[in-house]
Amino acid sequence: MGEQVDERRTDTREQIRRLALELFAEHGYDGTSLREIADRLGITKAAVYYHFKTKEEILVSIVDDFFTEVDKLISWAQQQPATAATHEQVVRRYHELLSDRATEWARFLQEAQTALRDVAAGEQLRARFNRLADLLVDPGAPIAARLRARLAFVSLHMGAHHFGTGNEEAREAALQIALDLITHAPVHG
Repeated sequence: MGEQVDERRTDTREQIRRLALELFAEHGYDGTSLREIADRLGITKAAVYYHFKTKEEILVSIVDDFFTEVDKLISWAQQQPATAATHEQVVRRYHELLSDRATEWARFLQEAQTALRDVAAGEQLRARFNRLADLLVDPGAPIAARLRARLAFVSLHMGAHHFGTGNEEAREAALQIALDLITHAPVHG
C-alpha cells in the first residue's frame, strides 16, 4: 500500500515537472503559473503545492536533472586525454543531450534566461556551461579560442531551439558549426 502511494506521489511530481517544462518553453517562466499547471493536469493547486512550494522549486528541479547529465559529461571529459578527439566527443555528447530533450529543453533554456538569472540555478548553469567550454581549450588559451569554445555550445542550443525538434538538418548543421568552431576550421558552406 505504501509503495503505491509513493509511486503515485512520484508520478504526480514527474507529471508536474514535465508539464512545467513544456509550459515554461511555450509561455516562458514568467508567463506560467502554478494555477495553470494544476488546471492542465486536472489537479488542485494544493496538490501542486504538496510537491513544490513555489514555481522556482519546479524550475530548480528541472534544471537539476539537466545538471546531472551535464555533470556526467564533465566528469567523463575530465577523465579523458585533452585531445581533439575528446573535444569532438564532448561536443557530440552535449549535442545528444540536447537532442534527447529536443525542443522543450532548448526552448526552456532560451526562454528561462531571465528567471535563471534570478536564481542560484542560473549561476550554476552558467558555471557548468563555462566548465564544458573550458574543457575544449588549453588553460591560458587566447580569448578567441575560449570564445570559439563557448560559441560551439551556443550553436548547439540555437540549432535545437530556433529550428525545432523536427528539423534534423538544422541540428546537424549546428553540430557541424560547433565542430568547426572547436577545430578552428572555417564553416562549411
